[in-house]
Amino acid sequence: MDHSIWTLLSFGDAGWGDEFASGFWLTIKVSIASYCVSVAIGLVAAVAKLSKSKTARAVAEVYTTVVRAIPELLLILLLYYAVATSASNLLISIGLASKGFQISPFIAAVSALGFVSGAFMTEVFRAAFNAISKGQAEAANALGLSPLQTLRLVTLPQMVKRAIPGMANLWLSITKETALISVLGSFHELLYVGYRAAANTKHYSFFYGFTAALFLLITLISVLIIRKVEGNLSKGYSK
Repeated sequence: MDHSIWTLLSFGDAGWGDEFASGFWLTIKVSIASYCVSVAIGLVAAVAKLSKSKTARAVAEVYTTVVRAIPELLLILLLYYAVATSASNLLISIGLASKGFQISPFIAAVSALGFVSGAFMTEVFRAAFNAISKGQAEAANALGLSPLQTLRLVTLPQMVKRAIPGMANLWLSITKETALISVLGSFHELLYVGYRAAANTKHYSFFYGFTAALFLLITLISVLIIRKVEGNLSKGYSK
């Protein structure tokens, strides 16, 4: 029986709708988790780059230089297998896991993608920190605020406002880079589902186009949220 091409997107055995829904949700989960990891790493590395410690600055500089120099796909492959294997062996050696235990592919993939993106987030935060007048920290110190209070009440709020454009760009970049984990074989994320659907049905243009449309949908929703966040953070600041 001749079915409409749109029937291929139905749910159940007749179509690929449920696979695309699952792949779309996995892409969102990996993106959010990886982004959180990159923010945490980026903040720590940015503080290290701006610290008075030569060792901390050197480590942070090596990290950002190496990550930005090596192709992202190669780094993700190296880190994915290194994280999964090393972490599993460590847990087994200290008795927290039994022989044959393996780290969740999701955790390994998120760690790898977050580590790579963290290098770029580091530079976003470093530039935002440098854009804040040093006089404000000196004024906070004169008022009796501790370094931690100054960071929390004075530096971070202004840093975040200045970093939002760069952070937004990196979020959009991460949502696309999740497609790289499709080469790992353990993930049925959006691009992998699109590839399988196209290969099985031979409707390459349709399924690759539909996959592209879903990535575009993620971007459009993200842009709306980003604009809302930027608008809220701009309240109270003179233009």
